[in-house]
Amino acid sequence: MGAQRPAGDGRTESERATSVAIETLGTVDLPLPDRFSGKVRESWPLPSGHRLLVTTDRLSALDRVIGLVPHKGQVLNQLAAWWFERTADVVANHVVSVPDPNALIAREAATLPIEVVVRARLTGSTSTSILPRYEAGERELYGHHLPDGLTPHGPLPTPIITPTTKAEAGEHDVPITIDAVVDEGLLEPGLWAEVQKVALELFERGSRLATEAGFVLADTKYEFGLDGDGQLMLIDEMHTPDSSRYWNAEGLSDRLDAGLAPEGFDKEPVRLALKEVGYRGDGPPPELDPAIWTQTSNRYVELYERLTGKTFEPGDRPIQDRLHRNLQEHLS
Repeated sequence: MGAQRPAGDGRTESERATSVAIETLGTVDLPLPDRFSGKVRESWPLPSGHRLLVTTDRLSALDRVIGLVPHKGQVLNQLAAWWFERTADVVANHVVSVPDPNALIAREAATLPIEVVVRARLTGSTSTSILPRYEAGERELYGHHLPDGLTPHGPLPTPIITPTTKAEAGEHDVPITIDAVVDEGLLEPGLWAEVQKVALELFERGSRLATEAGFVLADTKYEFGLDGDGQLMLIDEMHTPDSSRYWNAEGLSDRLDAGLAPEGFDKEPVRLALKEVGYRGDGPPPELDPAIWTQTSNRYVELYERLTGKTFEPGDRPIQDRLHRNLQEHLS
């Protein structure tokens, strides 16, 4: 066999692949039955009505897994736990414990069939976002009327809820109006009213804490479920850079006045990179400049540190070995 071609940093492709496998978590191998694999999380049912969720370093965009971002899974898991703790007075959540930087033990829930997106800014680049549709001339979006004269990335008159159906694996989420949630029989009127009230309260809390940390929370996604008694419960994740669009508040007005995009602390750099190469989610994702992944990882970590006021401490590597150690009581 001939010599391997060195990668850009001087390592061979084999050495680079081995390093990535040690430093990131792309797949999870645990001796548990009934695995459910999402775009970013793997989960398994546990006894006593609990579920194990492991957050990987996979990055999803356009309803596809695009690549691996170092530290991403740990940031998502620990930041979500931080937010769940600070919003438990608004609505119950599914957290039981956090036994590992990448893992969470949760209460089982009957997941509601919609994703609840709250938006405070006219922004976004995907088909479910409001900016492209607004610029195309639409003014009735998700059952809301938006006035003329709004500017790209500028504030909406008030935060709005823009629901979508939950797509099957490989499919795209479908936008629906707020009235269609009830009209199409997805949720009962009383439950949908409660979900909307809670979602706006969560967003207000998130916006206030984000502002204190020097961020603008432009929009976010919530998922809800019902516990065994039929009570509403916040599940999945919340206010993470995967489910939310955070912008640096410093210099935001100057950037917008200059016609520049906000400085994002989420996966928007990846979304924009995909848009630049014309990728819309169909077929295998393209290879992106490695700098995009490094930039994204750094921003995830900075976001965590500024929001929580804590120094990010990466968990032991390899992550797979650490998971087996920390989850031993659940694996046995």
